[in-house]
Amino acid sequence: MEIWTRYPIIYEINTWVWLHELSQKYKGLITLGTVPPKEWDAIANLGFDAVWLMGVWERSPESIRISAQNQDLLADLRRALPDFSEKDNIGSAYSVRRYVVDDHLGGPRGLAVARGMLARRGIRLVLDFVPNHVATDHPWVNDHPEYFIQGDEDDLRRDPNSFAAAGGKVFACGRDPYFPAWQDVLQVNAFHSGLRRAAVETVSGIAGQCDGVRCDMAMLLMNKIFERTWSRRAGARPSTEYWPEVIQAVRKQHTHFMFMAEAYWDLEWELQRQGFDFCYDKKLYDRLAHETAESVRLHLCADPAYQDRLVRFIENHDEPRVAATFSPPKGRATAVTIATLPGAKLFYAGQFEGRMVRLPVFLCRQPFEPVDHDLQSFYRRLLRAVNNKALREGEWRLCERSGWPDNPSYLNLVAWCWHSGGERYLMVVNLSEGGAQARVRLPWEELKGRAWRLIDLFTGAVYGQNGEEMCQPGLFVDLPAWGFYFFKLRNE
Repeated sequence: MEIWTRYPIIYEINTWVWLHELSQKYKGLITLGTVPPKEWDAIANLGFDAVWLMGVWERSPESIRISAQNQDLLADLRRALPDFSEKDNIGSAYSVRRYVVDDHLGGPRGLAVARGMLARRGIRLVLDFVPNHVATDHPWVNDHPEYFIQGDEDDLRRDPNSFAAAGGKVFACGRDPYFPAWQDVLQVNAFHSGLRRAAVETVSGIAGQCDGVRCDMAMLLMNKIFERTWSRRAGARPSTEYWPEVIQAVRKQHTHFMFMAEAYWDLEWELQRQGFDFCYDKKLYDRLAHETAESVRLHLCADPAYQDRLVRFIENHDEPRVAATFSPPKGRATAVTIATLPGAKLFYAGQFEGRMVRLPVFLCRQPFEPVDHDLQSFYRRLLRAVNNKALREGEWRLCERSGWPDNPSYLNLVAWCWHSGGERYLMVVNLSEGGAQARVRLPWEELKGRAWRLIDLFTGAVYGQNGEEMCQPGLFVDLPAWGFYFFKLRNE
């Protein structure tokens, strides 16, 4: 279990909500330590390499109190959960009071049992680290106030939404520079050497309990971003970056511990260089959601070493539910896309069942929604199809496609292929609202001089093809709106 697979498939679970539903299913309290083995088996049977148990750390009572006074947030909670009551608000998963597994979820012992159950099934465990801020009742507030961005009484009077009094002092609330401050958290000072040492200690403690960590809003701790956000309040800019210090120190004890960054603003490559194994590919999500097939293809022309360390997704706890925002055909086409590209793949609990409600991370339960059994079957086929050596360890290449002077619809298609040993796969996806035709050229000269069968792993259809033609002028494809091919090539 030490070495991570090259392109891991990760399953995000909202831990509190999941355990609530299991408790209802089994008519008794279920914690991480008492999850029935068949529930772990069900996850393992889908072929995941890792499970991200989101939101296991001790929630903040102050976060509950503060959020209960936020009318906009309460309206959001009621939109997501029409029968919402005060007890459903358990505070934000990202307002961490202590990096100790919440007692309600089974505490540290329960997490250890869960990790063991996953490990026995060959699945790694990922947890959260929130580097930019902590809850207003975190122990550091009293024990180490120097770890925080400081304010004063004038700041508090002038901007009470961005500053908070705690432990007899005034601190800045945590923030992203492009949005209002989060009032239930305090901003740490990433330039403070003591804070950095404390972060190393915190992540080392996390690393003793799991196999990898998802770092919330990781780019906010980069020197240039932090300096731009906090200016003189942060003090002198250090000569070293935050993340290399933290990652290198943790890996002295936990060599193969995986670091995954939530990252935006075109800073993914820089964060990879600072030590992250994987960074969110939000740009691909945005292009799939809002832009053209050609914009997706251009994105996939990036350096392979960079693409290998991106996290592909169309859904997570921060994004709208796919079933609520994409048409069913578009949802399937984009799922095939992200599942068959290089890099890590991230899926979110409820995505396979067609859930439509994006649940705020303050809630302990979610509303009933009927299962979309057709979609569930689609995802099971997809996960089975990608669970092979070629797509896990092989060589990926973007395929050239061409059209005709009177038919430019080929620009709506994107195609790529995988090769490992004797295994070969080809994916062609129509990322548009209209039909599209093209010639797709496969990059393997060794196809020539032989006859091949193309087996569609979704429909079961089999097509005979000549190797010469597939190389030049290319395989003719004709796909409806949001249609796709997922071919396995077999020599006749």
